[in-house]
Amino acid sequence: MRALLAINTAGLPRLGENGARVDVDWRVVAFTVAVSLVTGVVFGLIPALRSSSGDLAATLKEGGGRAGSGMRHNRARSLLVIAEVALALVLLVGSALLIRTTVALGAVDAGFDATNVLTLRMSLTGERFTKSAVVDQIIRDGVDRLRALPGVELASASCCIPLEGGYDLPFAILGRPLKDGPFHGGAGWVTASPGYFEVFKIAVKRGRAFTDRDGAGAPPVVVINEAMAKENWSDADPVGERLTIGRGIMGEFAGEPDRTIIGVVADMRDTGLNNDPRPAMYIPQAQVPDAVNALNVRILPMAWLVRSRVAPGALSGAIQEQLRQATGLPVAEVRSMDDVVSRSTSRERFNMLVMTIFGASALLLAAIGIYGLMSYAVEQRSREIGIRLALGAGLGDMRRMIVVQGMRLALVGVVVGLAAALGLSRLIASFLFGVQAWDPLVFIAVPIVLSLVALVAVWRPAARASRVDPMSALRSE
Repeated sequence: MRALLAINTAGLPRLGENGARVDVDWRVVAFTVAVSLVTGVVFGLIPALRSSSGDLAATLKEGGGRAGSGMRHNRARSLLVIAEVALALVLLVGSALLIRTTVALGAVDAGFDATNVLTLRMSLTGERFTKSAVVDQIIRDGVDRLRALPGVELASASCCIPLEGGYDLPFAILGRPLKDGPFHGGAGWVTASPGYFEVFKIAVKRGRAFTDRDGAGAPPVVVINEAMAKENWSDADPVGERLTIGRGIMGEFAGEPDRTIIGVVADMRDTGLNNDPRPAMYIPQAQVPDAVNALNVRILPMAWLVRSRVAPGALSGAIQEQLRQATGLPVAEVRSMDDVVSRSTSRERFNMLVMTIFGASALLLAAIGIYGLMSYAVEQRSREIGIRLALGAGLGDMRRMIVVQGMRLALVGVVVGLAAALGLSRLIASFLFGVQAWDPLVFIAVPIVLSLVALVAVWRPAARASRVDPMSALRSE
Protein backbone atom coordinates (compact mmCIF):
# COMPACT_ATOMS: atom_id res chain seq x y z
CA MET A 1 0.00 0.00 0.00
CA ARG A 2 2.76 2.41 0.88
CA ALA A 3 4.52 1.69 -2.42
CA LEU A 4 1.32 2.38 -4.39
CA LEU A 5 0.71 5.59 -2.45
CA ALA A 6 4.29 6.65 -3.12
CA ILE A 7 3.75 6.18 -6.85
CA ASN A 8 0.27 7.74 -6.51
CA THR A 9 -0.48 7.87 -10.22
CA ALA A 10 -4.23 8.15 -9.67
CA GLY A 11 -4.25 10.91 -7.09
CA LEU A 12 -5.01 8.56 -4.20
CA PRO A 13 -5.10 10.35 -0.85
CA ARG A 14 -2.01 9.74 1.24
CA LEU A 15 -2.20 8.44 4.78
CA GLY A 16 -3.69 11.07 7.07
CA GLU A 17 -4.04 13.63 4.26
CA ASN A 18 -7.16 15.79 4.61
CA GLY A 19 -8.58 13.32 7.09
CA ALA A 20 -8.55 10.55 4.47
CA ARG A 21 -6.88 7.25 5.18
CA VAL A 22 -5.81 4.67 2.64
CA ASP A 23 -4.46 1.67 4.52
CA VAL A 24 -4.69 -2.11 4.77
CA ASP A 25 -8.18 -3.10 5.94
CA TRP A 26 -8.10 -5.75 8.70
CA ARG A 27 -11.21 -7.37 7.20
CA VAL A 28 -9.40 -7.82 3.90
CA VAL A 29 -6.40 -9.27 5.73
CA ALA A 30 -8.62 -11.66 7.73
CA PHE A 31 -10.40 -12.78 4.56
CA THR A 32 -7.10 -13.36 2.77
CA VAL A 33 -5.66 -15.36 5.67
CA ALA A 34 -8.83 -17.46 5.88
CA VAL A 35 -8.81 -18.18 2.14
CA SER A 36 -5.12 -19.11 2.30
CA LEU A 37 -5.70 -21.53 5.18
CA VAL A 38 -8.72 -23.12 3.52
CA THR A 39 -6.78 -23.46 0.26
CA GLY A 40 -3.90 -25.18 2.05
CA VAL A 41 -6.25 -27.60 3.82
CA VAL A 42 -8.29 -28.42 0.70
CA PHE A 43 -5.33 -28.93 -1.61
CA GLY A 44 -3.56 -30.95 1.07
CA LEU A 45 -6.62 -33.07 1.78
CA ILE A 46 -7.32 -34.07 -1.84
CA PRO A 47 -4.04 -35.98 -2.41
CA ALA A 48 -4.24 -37.40 1.12
CA LEU A 49 -7.66 -38.90 0.40
CA ARG A 50 -6.48 -40.20 -2.96
CA SER A 51 -3.45 -41.92 -1.46
CA SER A 52 -5.43 -43.43 1.40
CA SER A 53 -8.06 -44.92 -0.93
CA GLY A 54 -5.70 -46.13 -3.62
CA ASP A 55 -5.24 -49.76 -4.75
CA LEU A 56 -1.88 -50.86 -3.38
CA ALA A 57 -1.49 -53.71 -5.87
CA ALA A 58 -2.15 -51.42 -8.81
CA THR A 59 0.32 -48.90 -7.48
CA LEU A 60 3.03 -51.55 -7.17
CA LYS A 61 2.31 -52.87 -10.65
CA GLU A 62 2.62 -49.34 -12.05
CA GLY A 63 6.31 -49.32 -11.61
CA GLY A 64 7.44 -50.29 -8.17
CA GLY A 65 9.06 -48.05 -5.62
CA ARG A 66 8.93 -44.49 -6.87
CA ALA A 67 8.34 -45.13 -10.51
CA GLY A 68 5.18 -43.10 -11.02
CA SER A 69 5.93 -42.87 -14.69
CA GLY A 70 2.29 -42.90 -15.72
CA MET A 71 0.73 -39.55 -16.29
CA ARG A 72 -2.28 -40.58 -14.16
CA HIS A 73 -0.39 -39.46 -11.07
CA ASN A 74 0.47 -36.09 -12.59
CA ARG A 75 -2.83 -35.39 -14.35
CA ALA A 76 -4.27 -33.15 -11.65
CA ARG A 77 -0.98 -31.30 -11.26
CA SER A 78 -0.76 -30.88 -15.03
CA LEU A 79 -4.25 -29.38 -15.17
CA LEU A 80 -3.35 -26.91 -12.42
CA VAL A 81 -0.21 -25.85 -14.31
CA ILE A 82 -2.25 -25.41 -17.50
CA ALA A 83 -4.71 -23.26 -15.57
CA GLU A 84 -1.85 -21.19 -14.11
CA VAL A 85 -0.39 -20.54 -17.55
CA ALA A 86 -3.82 -19.68 -18.99
CA LEU A 87 -4.61 -17.21 -16.19
CA ALA A 88 -1.14 -15.69 -16.48
CA LEU A 89 -1.68 -15.11 -20.18
CA VAL A 90 -5.06 -13.45 -19.58
CA LEU A 91 -3.58 -11.05 -17.03
CA LEU A 92 -0.53 -10.34 -19.18
CA VAL A 93 -2.75 -9.57 -22.18
CA GLY A 94 -4.78 -7.18 -20.04
CA SER A 95 -1.71 -5.39 -18.72
CA ALA A 96 -0.16 -5.21 -22.21
CA LEU A 97 -3.33 -3.65 -23.63
CA LEU A 98 -3.35 -1.06 -20.84
CA ILE A 99 0.34 -0.33 -21.40
CA ARG A 100 -0.39 0.24 -25.06
CA THR A 101 -3.28 2.53 -24.05
CA THR A 102 -1.01 4.60 -21.80
CA VAL A 103 1.58 4.91 -24.56
CA ALA A 104 -1.12 5.95 -27.04
CA LEU A 105 -2.47 8.58 -24.64
CA GLY A 106 1.02 9.98 -24.21
CA ALA A 107 1.32 10.43 -27.96
CA VAL A 108 -2.06 12.15 -28.42
CA ASP A 109 -2.08 15.72 -29.69
CA ALA A 110 -4.26 17.51 -27.14
CA GLY A 111 -4.78 20.44 -29.51
CA PHE A 112 -3.16 22.93 -27.16
CA ASP A 113 0.35 23.66 -25.91
CA ALA A 114 0.65 23.00 -22.17
CA THR A 115 4.34 23.88 -21.93
CA ASN A 116 5.14 26.72 -19.49
CA VAL A 117 1.47 27.40 -18.70
CA LEU A 118 0.48 27.96 -15.07
CA THR A 119 -3.13 27.63 -13.90
CA LEU A 120 -4.60 29.14 -10.74
CA ARG A 121 -8.13 29.10 -9.34
CA MET A 122 -9.83 32.04 -7.61
CA SER A 123 -13.20 31.85 -5.87
CA LEU A 124 -15.41 34.87 -6.60
CA THR A 125 -17.89 34.64 -3.75
CA GLY A 126 -19.99 37.61 -2.78
CA GLU A 127 -22.80 39.75 -4.14
CA ARG A 128 -20.55 42.14 -6.06
CA PHE A 129 -19.15 39.37 -8.26
CA THR A 130 -22.58 38.55 -9.68
CA LYS A 131 -22.13 41.46 -12.09
CA SER A 132 -20.32 40.53 -15.27
CA ALA A 133 -18.69 43.99 -15.52
CA VAL A 134 -17.09 43.55 -12.07
CA VAL A 135 -15.59 40.19 -13.02
CA ASP A 136 -14.40 41.60 -16.34
CA GLN A 137 -12.67 44.50 -14.58
CA ILE A 138 -10.96 42.15 -12.12
CA ILE A 139 -9.68 40.11 -15.05
CA ARG A 140 -8.40 43.21 -16.86
CA ASP A 141 -6.58 44.44 -13.76
CA GLY A 142 -5.08 41.01 -13.07
CA VAL A 143 -4.01 40.44 -16.66
CA ASP A 144 -2.36 43.89 -16.86
CA ARG A 145 -0.33 43.17 -13.72
CA LEU A 146 0.65 39.70 -14.89
CA ARG A 147 1.79 40.88 -18.31
CA ALA A 148 4.04 43.42 -16.63
CA LEU A 149 5.90 40.67 -14.74
CA PRO A 150 9.34 39.79 -16.18
CA GLY A 151 9.17 36.32 -17.67
CA VAL A 152 5.40 36.35 -18.30
CA GLU A 153 4.50 36.12 -21.96
CA LEU A 154 0.68 36.03 -21.98
CA ALA A 155 -2.18 35.86 -19.50
CA SER A 156 -5.92 35.30 -19.61
CA ALA A 157 -8.82 34.03 -17.49
CA SER A 158 -11.63 31.58 -18.08
CA CYS A 159 -14.37 29.64 -16.37
CA CYS A 160 -12.79 26.35 -17.31
CA ILE A 161 -9.42 24.62 -17.58
CA PRO A 162 -9.01 22.19 -20.49
CA LEU A 163 -9.31 18.49 -19.54
CA GLU A 164 -11.17 19.32 -16.33
CA GLY A 165 -14.72 19.43 -17.62
CA GLY A 166 -17.01 22.36 -18.22
CA TYR A 167 -20.46 23.24 -19.47
CA ASP A 168 -22.58 21.99 -22.35
CA LEU A 169 -25.36 24.14 -23.76
CA PRO A 170 -27.82 23.80 -26.64
CA PHE A 171 -27.84 26.31 -29.47
CA ALA A 172 -30.05 27.34 -32.37
CA ILE A 173 -28.85 28.76 -35.70
CA LEU A 174 -30.85 31.81 -36.67
CA GLY A 175 -32.48 31.58 -40.09
CA ARG A 176 -32.26 27.79 -40.25
CA PRO A 177 -35.51 25.77 -39.91
CA LEU A 178 -35.80 23.58 -36.83
CA LYS A 179 -36.62 19.90 -37.29
CA ASP A 180 -36.79 18.28 -33.87
CA GLY A 181 -37.15 20.49 -30.82
CA PRO A 182 -36.15 24.12 -30.26
CA PHE A 183 -32.39 23.62 -30.89
CA HIS A 184 -30.10 22.55 -33.70
CA GLY A 185 -27.55 20.90 -31.42
CA GLY A 186 -25.38 21.19 -28.34
CA ALA A 187 -21.77 22.13 -27.68
CA GLY A 188 -19.32 22.95 -24.96
CA TRP A 189 -19.64 26.48 -23.55
CA VAL A 190 -16.60 28.38 -22.28
CA THR A 191 -16.31 31.96 -21.06
CA ALA A 192 -12.85 33.49 -21.53
CA SER A 193 -11.06 36.80 -21.68
CA PRO A 194 -8.99 37.98 -24.67
CA GLY A 195 -5.71 36.07 -24.95
CA TYR A 196 -7.21 32.68 -24.09
CA PHE A 197 -6.38 31.10 -27.45
CA GLU A 198 -2.94 32.72 -27.51
CA VAL A 199 -2.05 31.31 -24.06
CA PHE A 200 -2.73 27.76 -25.29
CA LYS A 201 -1.46 28.44 -28.82
CA ILE A 202 -4.75 27.39 -30.38
CA ALA A 203 -4.74 28.41 -34.03
CA VAL A 204 -7.47 30.57 -35.51
CA LYS A 205 -8.57 28.83 -38.72
CA ARG A 206 -11.12 31.37 -39.99
CA GLY A 207 -12.11 34.87 -38.99
CA ARG A 208 -10.62 36.17 -35.75
CA ALA A 209 -10.54 35.61 -32.00
CA PHE A 210 -12.17 38.12 -29.67
CA THR A 211 -10.19 41.09 -28.38
CA ASP A 212 -10.55 43.89 -25.83
CA ARG A 213 -12.87 45.65 -28.31
CA ASP A 214 -15.47 42.89 -27.82
CA GLY A 215 -16.70 44.42 -24.59
CA ALA A 216 -20.08 44.82 -22.96
CA GLY A 217 -21.18 47.57 -25.35
CA ALA A 218 -19.99 45.83 -28.52
CA PRO A 219 -22.14 43.50 -30.66
CA PRO A 220 -22.39 40.05 -28.99
CA VAL A 221 -19.98 37.56 -30.54
CA VAL A 222 -18.97 33.92 -30.27
CA VAL A 223 -16.02 31.86 -31.50
CA ILE A 224 -16.59 28.20 -32.37
CA ASN A 225 -14.20 25.31 -33.01
CA GLU A 226 -13.73 23.25 -36.15
CA ALA A 227 -15.72 20.30 -34.79
CA MET A 228 -18.80 22.50 -34.42
CA ALA A 229 -18.24 24.09 -37.82
CA LYS A 230 -17.97 20.71 -39.59
CA GLU A 231 -20.97 19.30 -37.76
CA ASN A 232 -23.31 22.18 -38.58
CA TRP A 233 -21.92 23.88 -41.71
CA SER A 234 -20.04 21.06 -43.43
CA ASP A 235 -17.62 22.76 -45.84
CA ALA A 236 -19.33 26.16 -45.70
CA ASP A 237 -17.91 29.15 -43.84
CA PRO A 238 -19.87 29.75 -40.59
CA VAL A 239 -18.30 33.16 -39.94
CA GLY A 240 -21.12 35.71 -39.92
CA GLU A 241 -23.81 33.20 -38.95
CA ARG A 242 -25.81 33.99 -35.83
CA LEU A 243 -26.64 31.78 -32.84
CA THR A 244 -28.83 31.77 -29.76
CA ILE A 245 -27.23 29.82 -26.92
CA GLY A 246 -29.08 28.20 -24.02
CA ARG A 247 -32.13 30.40 -24.34
CA GLY A 248 -35.14 28.56 -22.96
CA ILE A 249 -33.38 25.90 -20.85
CA MET A 250 -33.35 27.96 -17.63
CA GLY A 251 -34.23 31.43 -16.43
CA GLU A 252 -30.63 32.67 -16.27
CA PHE A 253 -30.33 32.41 -20.06
CA ALA A 254 -33.51 34.33 -20.80
CA GLY A 255 -31.44 37.47 -21.46
CA GLU A 256 -28.83 35.72 -23.59
CA PRO A 257 -28.48 37.80 -26.81
CA ASP A 258 -28.16 36.57 -30.37
CA ARG A 259 -24.47 36.17 -31.13
CA THR A 260 -22.51 36.47 -34.36
CA ILE A 261 -19.82 33.91 -35.14
CA ILE A 262 -16.59 35.87 -35.68
CA GLY A 263 -14.07 33.05 -35.89
CA VAL A 264 -13.31 29.32 -36.03
CA VAL A 265 -10.44 27.91 -33.97
CA ALA A 266 -8.67 24.57 -34.02
CA ASP A 267 -10.08 21.67 -32.00
CA MET A 268 -8.69 20.57 -28.66
CA ARG A 269 -9.47 17.53 -26.55
CA ASP A 270 -10.87 19.52 -23.65
CA THR A 271 -12.89 16.66 -22.10
CA GLY A 272 -10.04 14.13 -22.00
CA LEU A 273 -7.18 12.88 -24.15
CA ASN A 274 -9.12 9.69 -24.83
CA ASN A 275 -12.15 11.61 -26.15
CA ASP A 276 -12.53 13.14 -29.59
CA PRO A 277 -12.78 16.94 -29.64
CA ARG A 278 -16.35 18.02 -28.97
CA PRO A 279 -18.10 20.97 -30.63
CA ALA A 280 -17.34 24.06 -28.55
CA MET A 281 -18.40 27.71 -28.25
CA TYR A 282 -16.27 30.45 -26.64
CA ILE A 283 -17.91 33.60 -25.23
CA PRO A 284 -16.08 36.81 -24.17
CA GLN A 285 -16.36 37.22 -20.40
CA ALA A 286 -17.25 40.89 -20.86
CA GLN A 287 -20.38 39.91 -22.79
CA VAL A 288 -21.76 37.30 -20.39
CA PRO A 289 -25.20 38.39 -19.06
CA ASP A 290 -25.25 39.15 -15.33
CA ALA A 291 -27.64 36.30 -14.51
CA VAL A 292 -25.43 33.80 -16.34
CA ASN A 293 -22.31 35.25 -14.72
CA ALA A 294 -23.88 34.89 -11.24
CA LEU A 295 -24.63 31.24 -11.99
CA ASN A 296 -21.15 30.71 -13.39
CA VAL A 297 -19.21 32.07 -10.39
CA ARG A 298 -21.39 30.04 -8.00
CA ILE A 299 -20.55 26.78 -9.76
CA LEU A 300 -16.84 27.14 -10.57
CA PRO A 301 -13.96 29.27 -9.28
CA MET A 302 -12.45 31.42 -12.01
CA ALA A 303 -9.26 30.10 -13.61
CA TRP A 304 -6.22 32.29 -14.32
CA LEU A 305 -4.05 31.09 -17.19
CA VAL A 306 -0.47 32.35 -17.51
CA ARG A 307 2.11 31.48 -20.18
CA SER A 308 5.70 32.21 -19.16
CA ARG A 309 9.02 32.21 -20.93
CA VAL A 310 10.57 30.09 -18.16
CA ALA A 311 9.39 27.16 -16.06
CA PRO A 312 6.10 28.35 -14.50
CA GLY A 313 7.10 27.16 -11.04
CA ALA A 314 9.82 29.82 -10.92
CA LEU A 315 7.23 32.59 -11.27
CA SER A 316 4.45 31.03 -9.20
CA GLY A 317 5.08 33.14 -6.09
CA ALA A 318 5.29 36.42 -8.00
CA ILE A 319 2.16 35.60 -10.02
CA GLN A 320 0.15 34.82 -6.89
CA GLU A 321 1.31 38.05 -5.24
CA GLN A 322 0.35 40.17 -8.25
CA LEU A 323 -3.11 38.61 -8.36
CA ARG A 324 -3.62 39.25 -4.65
CA GLN A 325 -2.64 42.88 -5.11
CA ALA A 326 -4.89 43.28 -8.18
CA THR A 327 -7.99 41.57 -6.76
CA GLY A 328 -7.57 41.40 -3.00
CA LEU A 329 -8.48 37.70 -3.24
CA PRO A 330 -6.42 34.58 -2.58
CA VAL A 331 -5.68 31.94 -5.20
CA ALA A 332 -5.75 28.17 -4.88
CA GLU A 333 -4.96 25.02 -6.88
CA VAL A 334 -1.77 26.42 -8.35
CA ARG A 335 -0.67 23.88 -10.98
CA SER A 336 1.21 23.77 -14.21
CA MET A 337 -0.80 22.74 -17.26
CA ASP A 338 1.60 19.83 -17.68
CA ASP A 339 0.42 18.57 -14.29
CA VAL A 340 -3.20 18.95 -15.38
CA VAL A 341 -2.50 16.90 -18.51
CA SER A 342 -0.65 14.25 -16.49
CA ARG A 343 -3.45 14.06 -13.93
CA SER A 344 -6.02 13.56 -16.69
CA THR A 345 -4.43 10.19 -17.56
CA SER A 346 -3.65 9.16 -13.97
CA ARG A 347 -6.47 6.61 -13.79
CA GLU A 348 -5.25 4.88 -16.96
CA ARG A 349 -1.68 4.77 -15.62
CA PHE A 350 -2.87 3.37 -12.30
CA ASN A 351 -4.95 0.68 -14.05
CA MET A 352 -1.87 -0.21 -16.09
CA LEU A 353 0.28 -0.39 -12.95
CA VAL A 354 -2.12 -2.67 -11.07
CA MET A 355 -2.65 -4.97 -14.04
CA THR A 356 1.11 -5.14 -14.64
CA ILE A 357 1.68 -6.17 -11.02
CA PHE A 358 -1.03 -8.83 -11.30
CA GLY A 359 0.33 -10.03 -14.63
CA ALA A 360 3.91 -10.25 -13.36
CA SER A 361 2.73 -12.16 -10.27
CA ALA A 362 0.78 -14.57 -12.44
CA LEU A 363 3.80 -15.03 -14.72
CA LEU A 364 5.97 -15.84 -11.71
CA LEU A 365 3.41 -18.32 -10.38
CA ALA A 366 3.14 -20.00 -13.76
CA ALA A 367 6.93 -20.35 -13.98
CA ILE A 368 7.09 -21.78 -10.45
CA GLY A 369 4.25 -24.19 -11.25
CA ILE A 370 5.89 -25.53 -14.38
CA TYR A 371 9.29 -25.77 -12.69
CA GLY A 372 7.82 -27.54 -9.66
CA LEU A 373 5.86 -30.06 -11.71
CA MET A 374 8.76 -30.95 -13.98
CA SER A 375 11.22 -31.18 -11.08
CA TYR A 376 8.81 -33.54 -9.32
CA ALA A 377 8.34 -35.56 -12.50
CA VAL A 378 12.10 -35.93 -12.94
CA GLU A 379 12.45 -37.05 -9.32
CA GLN A 380 9.62 -39.57 -9.63
CA ARG A 381 10.92 -40.93 -12.94
CA SER A 382 14.57 -41.19 -11.98
CA ARG A 383 14.43 -45.03 -12.25
CA GLU A 384 12.82 -44.84 -15.69
CA ILE A 385 15.43 -42.29 -16.82
CA GLY A 386 18.20 -44.48 -15.43
CA ILE A 387 16.91 -47.49 -17.38
CA ARG A 388 16.67 -45.46 -20.58
CA LEU A 389 20.23 -44.25 -20.18
CA ALA A 390 21.44 -47.76 -19.38
CA LEU A 391 19.80 -49.03 -22.57
CA GLY A 392 21.66 -46.46 -24.64
CA ALA A 393 19.47 -43.35 -24.66
CA GLY A 394 21.52 -40.17 -25.10
CA LEU A 395 21.69 -37.34 -22.59
CA GLY A 396 20.20 -35.01 -25.18
CA ASP A 397 17.29 -37.39 -25.62
CA MET A 398 16.49 -37.24 -21.89
CA ARG A 399 16.74 -33.49 -21.82
CA ARG A 400 14.56 -33.20 -24.89
CA MET A 401 11.92 -35.53 -23.43
CA ILE A 402 11.49 -33.41 -20.29
CA VAL A 403 11.49 -30.14 -22.25
CA VAL A 404 8.85 -31.44 -24.66
CA GLN A 405 6.60 -32.64 -21.83
CA GLY A 406 6.90 -29.36 -19.94
CA MET A 407 6.43 -27.18 -22.99
CA ARG A 408 3.43 -29.24 -24.06
CA LEU A 409 1.68 -28.22 -20.84
CA ALA A 410 2.74 -24.61 -21.31
CA LEU A 411 1.51 -24.47 -24.90
CA VAL A 412 -1.85 -26.01 -23.96
CA GLY A 413 -2.14 -23.32 -21.28
CA VAL A 414 -1.23 -20.64 -23.83
CA VAL A 415 -3.93 -21.83 -26.25
CA VAL A 416 -6.56 -21.93 -23.49
CA GLY A 417 -5.41 -18.55 -22.24
CA LEU A 418 -5.59 -17.00 -25.72
CA ALA A 419 -9.19 -18.15 -26.11
CA ALA A 420 -10.08 -16.73 -22.68
CA ALA A 421 -8.19 -13.48 -23.32
CA LEU A 422 -9.98 -12.89 -26.61
CA GLY A 423 -13.29 -13.07 -24.79
CA LEU A 424 -12.34 -11.24 -21.60
CA SER A 425 -10.45 -8.43 -23.35
CA ARG A 426 -13.82 -7.07 -24.45
CA LEU A 427 -14.58 -6.38 -20.79
CA ILE A 428 -11.79 -3.79 -20.63
CA ALA A 429 -12.53 -2.32 -24.07
CA SER A 430 -13.97 0.81 -22.42
CA PHE A 431 -10.61 1.42 -20.71
CA LEU A 432 -8.64 1.21 -23.96
CA PHE A 433 -7.58 4.01 -26.27
CA GLY A 434 -5.67 3.82 -29.51
CA VAL A 435 -5.59 0.01 -29.43
CA GLN A 436 -8.06 -2.71 -30.33
CA ALA A 437 -9.18 -5.22 -27.69
CA TRP A 438 -7.73 -7.92 -30.00
CA ASP A 439 -4.52 -6.01 -30.80
CA PRO A 440 -2.33 -8.35 -32.94
CA LEU A 441 0.93 -7.14 -31.41
CA VAL A 442 -0.25 -7.99 -27.88
CA PHE A 443 -1.74 -11.35 -28.84
CA ILE A 444 1.51 -12.36 -30.55
CA ALA A 445 4.08 -10.90 -28.14
CA VAL A 446 2.49 -12.09 -24.87
CA PRO A 447 2.31 -15.82 -25.81
CA ILE A 448 5.92 -15.64 -27.03
CA VAL A 449 7.11 -14.07 -23.76
CA LEU A 450 5.13 -16.56 -21.68
CA SER A 451 6.46 -19.48 -23.71
CA LEU A 452 10.05 -18.28 -23.25
CA VAL A 453 9.53 -18.01 -19.49
CA ALA A 454 8.08 -21.53 -19.49
CA LEU A 455 11.10 -22.79 -21.44
CA VAL A 456 13.46 -21.29 -18.86
CA ALA A 457 11.41 -22.91 -16.07
CA VAL A 458 11.54 -26.31 -17.79
CA TRP A 459 15.22 -26.19 -18.76
CA ARG A 460 16.71 -26.76 -15.30
CA PRO A 461 14.70 -29.93 -14.49
CA ALA A 462 15.54 -31.14 -18.02
CA ALA A 463 19.23 -30.51 -17.41
CA ARG A 464 19.03 -32.39 -14.10
CA ALA A 465 17.39 -35.35 -15.86
CA SER A 466 20.32 -35.56 -18.27
CA ARG A 467 22.72 -35.82 -15.31
CA VAL A 468 21.04 -38.86 -13.70
CA ASP A 469 23.54 -41.67 -12.99
CA PRO A 470 21.99 -44.92 -14.31
CA MET A 471 23.64 -47.13 -11.65
CA SER A 472 22.70 -44.84 -8.76
CA ALA A 473 19.12 -44.58 -10.00
CA LEU A 474 18.78 -48.37 -10.30
CA ARG A 475 20.51 -49.03 -6.97
CA SER A 476 18.19 -46.62 -5.15
CA GLU A 477 15.21 -48.71 -6.27
